[in-house]
Amino acid sequence: MTILILILGLTATIAEIIGALIIILTKKWPQKFQDYTLAIGAGFIIALVLTNLIPESVKSIGEAGAILIMLGYATLHLFEHTLVPHLHFGEETHAEHLVSTTASYSIFFGLFVHAFFDGMAIAIGLKYNYTIGLLLFMGIFLHKFPEGMTVASVLSASGKKVITSLILTSLVGLATFAGVLSALIAPLISPKLTGYLFAFISGVGLYVGTTDLVPEINNSKTKLAPIVVFIGMLLFYIASDFLHKTIH
Repeated sequence: MTILILILGLTATIAEIIGALIIILTKKWPQKFQDYTLAIGAGFIIALVLTNLIPESVKSIGEAGAILIMLGYATLHLFEHTLVPHLHFGEETHAEHLVSTTASYSIFFGLFVHAFFDGMAIAIGLKYNYTIGLLLFMGIFLHKFPEGMTVASVLSASGKKVITSLILTSLVGLATFAGVLSALIAPLISPKLTGYLFAFISGVGLYVGTTDLVPEINNSKTKLAPIVVFIGMLLFYIASDFLHKTIH
């Protein structure tokens, strides 16, 4: 199991770095591709959180699960939109309005924390419930490419050199792997404590899907993007049904 967790964590990390390289090396990328990827990822994550993660959390630790879910939601909001002055997913297209150096580093920090929680979610999810863990990985993987594009485009818009943008984006990607390692090297966690952590991750996932991704999709110039969210939900159902039948 440990090897699988490391492989999936590394895969998510690489996906983030590849997303950044697309922006850094090509400077242009079809906006529709990014919008559709975000939309599929949003639908998948929302369906996963509402139909699997939250019910499992409440089943494990009862009413306390609701408090931890809210805390997970609030924590990511604190790092992404309270401590960070400006943060959004999607390629920075407003080249005429360069992002300030302070804002670019703040955004980097917000996404760094976000990526760390992603890695923790992959590891804890797989340790808690194999099927849910795989579904968590799929949902996280789907938004890693756009996330890497976001980091690279914001850093480029702030005037950072290519090498600086690449290093900082790689650090965000590696934060995902750091989250995986932190969950793996932690002392043996009791089932109850695992339930608390899982509830917290449910809140983080709910925030990513509903607050980070959906608003960007609704504001997209790609008219079909909001509809693709439902495809993401359908993809979750198909993947969930397949894994349950295969594993069980």
